[in-house]
Amino acid sequence: MASEPSVSAQAGPPSPPGRRDAVRNYHRVLNAAREVLGESGADAGMEEIAARAGVGIGTVYRRFANKDALIDELVRLSLCEALAEARQALACPGGDGLEQFLRGLGALFAAHAKYAHLLLERSADGPTAREIRAAVQELTSRALAAGTLNPGVTVGDVMALVWGMRGLTETTGEVAPGTWQRFLDIHLAGLRTPGPVSATPSMSAEQLAELLPRP
Repeated sequence: MASEPSVSAQAGPPSPPGRRDAVRNYHRVLNAAREVLGESGADAGMEEIAARAGVGIGTVYRRFANKDALIDELVRLSLCEALAEARQALACPGGDGLEQFLRGLGALFAAHAKYAHLLLERSADGPTAREIRAAVQELTSRALAAGTLNPGVTVGDVMALVWGMRGLTETTGEVAPGTWQRFLDIHLAGLRTPGPVSATPSMSAEQLAELLPRP
């Protein structure tokens, strides 16, 4: 009997060494940028990021033309993480997907809390952001249909919860990083409670559209 091919043989030819180095340096730079931006904020320098990553400044500039381009890449990656959470939540049956998504989103906010203000200054519109917003609408509709939300809850209420949770993680992240979980638990309990939700009406669709990035 012929022996089975090794794992490396099944995987195909290895990547060229130069390509592996480029990928490794890319991740080093991003990880260093997260650390340095979290410590120094907008004043963080590309030289400091390169030093923290253990690469030359030329390596950083070959991949990112300037600091804005580097932060834009962090925005893109964070949106991709949020989209992955949304898609996993949409795969949940019934009305449980919304809570799963909110918990995943809270953990994501917490992971980026130290430099979240820099990410929020960037435009978050595009296909990925629009797909996330569509997922929020769908998950909210499913939760309402399944009876896991008070019938008076709207997508605007869910978005207000998301914005509140995002701000809370940025404020408390370094001192009390788990606060967002209690915040979410309390608000989810309120959103499930039967009876009138509030004497104050929810924001209108027009107001919500005004608050979200425009196409």
